[in-house]
Amino acid sequence: MRCKILNVVLCMACIALFSARVSAQGVGIFEGQTDVGTVKHQGSGVYDAKLQQYILTGSGQNIWATHDDFHFVWKKMKGDFILRTNAAFIGKGAEAHRKVGLMVRTTLDSNSKHINAVVHGDGLTSLQYRKTVSGITEEKKASITAADVIQLERKGNTYTMSVARKGDLFVSEEVTDLDLGDDVYVGIFICSHNADVTEKAVFNNTRIVTPAPATLIPYKQYLGSAIELLDLESQNATVVYQSPKSLQAPNWTLDGKSLIYNSEGSLYKFDLKSHMPTALNTGIAKNNNNDHVLSFDGKMLAISSGDGGPSIGYTVSSAGGEATRVTQTGHGASYMHGWSPDKKYIVFCGERNKEFDVYRIPAAGGPEERLTNTPGLDDGPEYSPDGKYIYFNSVRSGLMQVWRMKADGSEQTQLTNDDYNNWFPHISPDGKWIVYITFLKSEVSPGDHPFYKHVYLRLMPVGGGPSKVVAYLYGGQGTINTPSWAPDSKHLAFVSNSDLLFPVFPIAK
Repeated sequence: MRCKILNVVLCMACIALFSARVSAQGVGIFEGQTDVGTVKHQGSGVYDAKLQQYILTGSGQNIWATHDDFHFVWKKMKGDFILRTNAAFIGKGAEAHRKVGLMVRTTLDSNSKHINAVVHGDGLTSLQYRKTVSGITEEKKASITAADVIQLERKGNTYTMSVARKGDLFVSEEVTDLDLGDDVYVGIFICSHNADVTEKAVFNNTRIVTPAPATLIPYKQYLGSAIELLDLESQNATVVYQSPKSLQAPNWTLDGKSLIYNSEGSLYKFDLKSHMPTALNTGIAKNNNNDHVLSFDGKMLAISSGDGGPSIGYTVSSAGGEATRVTQTGHGASYMHGWSPDKKYIVFCGERNKEFDVYRIPAAGGPEERLTNTPGLDDGPEYSPDGKYIYFNSVRSGLMQVWRMKADGSEQTQLTNDDYNNWFPHISPDGKWIVYITFLKSEVSPGDHPFYKHVYLRLMPVGGGPSKVVAYLYGGQGTINTPSWAPDSKHLAFVSNSDLLFPVFPIAK
């Protein structure tokens, strides 16, 4: 009799486990969701398509020791990838060690090998992993607690957790030689740490990125692109458009209704309501790059086009039309970056005699005037809305940093001074803030701003001062090469990159 009862219990357990797995359903960018292990209260994951936000509810005794009990929203993946999210508990909670985070598992079995980047209810932030089936879970604690931003990256059998409190730079922990197999489950999770209660958490900025392979040839091969809109108050970004092609450098139009970006030599106007792009006519300029900028009144574009030779500066109506050449023949490359508020001048990065400096030229054409003359690269010049200053980036101090000078080129002053490479300062329309892109010193040389790197978008007061991170992403070249501010000074447009497109976001047809 005991054997029969035991068999019935085992069969019921199997049926319950099987039912949980087959009931898994797609949630946002993920393929399914499952209660892993033994849970008293069924969990759930809900995706809000408008906010591109996930709400997870779940119970489960723990994720620790030899087995795990929790709710998991997942996608099957192979190869290298980067997972990223902003996670926060909803409500006070019952247990100090309730958990949320990112996870990679070999199987959906409770005793599976796994690794997870986890934030506990009491703030403990750690990298937890099980090397063998039914093995004891190990842990590496982060140097910070109460992280809001969580990233977990796989390169082969190396897993790196990068975490930050919102606004701060990442700190990292790493586990090497962890073999979970190539085909794994990746996703977001919640665990109540108390079998009798249910917890809830919200996940924003949730991304799965497949990065560039080592074999990718820069500027000849490209990953897909996503155009994202960032709310600076909440620091939540939403994807408004995806393409398998390289999309670059979105400018926000003055009426707030459209973005202008470049792709494969053409400029496009992207309608934010219909989510549809339309090619802009630029006449003789047919090989446009990502150095294009709207005038302050929104009526004109300064564009850069390499038509059979070095990049040339042009102007054209923002509605499209025949382009008018601005820079002269016989010079090196010219990359247009900023208009003066009165539309009389355009500032650009010019390569002259193998030196890159900031130049000013009349918008109607004429003699160019050199404004910087130090050895090394000076790039990304842009006027302040009052016309008094030109902001730019320069490598003259060793690393690439943000600088400012008066409109006549005098009083050149360094504004950032840290251990990173900082590029392309853009001034908010209200004149209060600078946003710029930061590359890691370990990944790029000071004079380079390549595609497909870990980068930050950072914000600081227009006169200089402490900076805070407002976006953590995989991008670089083309992310914010030219001004990307919305007219309200509260939103930004930028481009992120991945070889993976998601059907829940708008995709190029």
